[in-house]
Amino acid sequence: MISIEDFLKCDIRMGKIISAERVAGSEKLLKLMVDLGEAEPRQILSGIAKAVPEPESLVGKMAPFITNLEPRMIMGMESQGMMLCADDGAPVFLHPSREVTPGSVVK
Repeated sequence: MISIEDFLKCDIRMGKIISAERVAGSEKLLKLMVDLGEAEPRQILSGIAKAVPEPESLVGKMAPFITNLEPRMIMGMESQGMMLCADDGAPVFLHPSREVTPGSVVK
């Protein structure tokens, strides 16, 4: 178990996916460019490719992202966060019930 203090260290924000494409050489990864309400979009790699036959279908969708993880190199590309999904044998996308501003804090 983790403490509430540890959980509160996670900065979870709503992001708007502005582009999505497959990562060459990977069956699992998509490269997402995400508007998190910052000056520049972030590149986030996510292991959801098998659940998304057409990555372009994600463009314009909102989802929660952990934004304060240390950047990580994956297949030679930097991932600057993590997309959150439910797991029901395959990723289940989480989305707000109405439009929210990119960068809105998830509490």
